[in-house]
Amino acid sequence: MLSSRTPRVYLAGFDVFRSDAIEHGRYLKALCNAHGLEGLYPFDNEVTQGLPPQETAALICTANITMIKGCDAVLANLNVFRGAEPDSGTAFEVGMAVALAKPVWAYFDDLGSLREQIQHDAEGFDAQGFQVEDFHLPKNLMLACTWAGSSATAEGAIEALARYLSAQR
Repeated sequence: MLSSRTPRVYLAGFDVFRSDAIEHGRYLKALCNAHGLEGLYPFDNEVTQGLPPQETAALICTANITMIKGCDAVLANLNVFRGAEPDSGTAFEVGMAVALAKPVWAYFDDLGSLREQIQHDAEGFDAQGFQVEDFHLPKNLMLACTWAGSSATAEGAIEALARYLSAQR
């Protein structure tokens, strides 16, 4: 059950790697605000400049984990990234949210089931010899079976998540 305060939503996704990442984050946060949500974007965190790369990475990781712990829900961009699967950092954030019993709402382009997305032979094995799961799901079952819902776009997902969270109050 959510309290009466504005629900806080962590905005997970590879959007932080876009050339317009800051502007895109502002856009997502504005959409959240328009639907009565407070968007938490990873770039909202303060990162000390001039640290060695590994220290910077650890600082970012810790800050993002803290944001996820403090949010009410996670909105996850699960579009394909650098291959056939969602961004691994986003998958981690989704898993963490699920482990913390926080609802996750995903968004991604409808590319059909995994079997429709990934080339495979007549027996269901891909070019590397691995079985392509056949559960008629658009993403790996560990993602698809744990999200509260999914939408085709960020805009639709934010609107749907706002309705979902409102119904949880």
